[in-house]
Amino acid sequence: MRNLAPFVRRPLTLTPLIDVIFLLLLFFMLTSTFSTFGEIELSSARKGSGEPVADVERYFVQLGAERLTLNGQPTTLKDIAATIETGQILVSLDADTTAQRLVDFLHLMRPRDGLAVLVLE
Repeated sequence: MRNLAPFVRRPLTLTPLIDVIFLLLLFFMLTSTFSTFGEIELSSARKGSGEPVADVERYFVQLGAERLTLNGQPTTLKDIAATIETGQILVSLDADTTAQRLVDFLHLMRPRDGLAVLVLE
């Protein structure tokens, strides 16, 4: 038996489509980050002269997510920035160190002339 009722085309409603678009917009806004990223140059290698290096004061820093030591003594980033002016810093990273923590440390040490920072693997 055939349906003899005439086919009626209903108008298309855009309300569900607009709801989906707003939900997608809300999702992408909440999952994205709005922080700015800085750039720090890590390579400061220079050509060697072959002459012996003069005595340079060396510091050993162990950097972790919660731990920061200078020559084996616990310290803070502000104290290190106030203590070290020239010399060479050897930075050892713990397994739990974040990239942001390393960038914060390098950002504090960057503006000093006569200070070399070497990040150990």
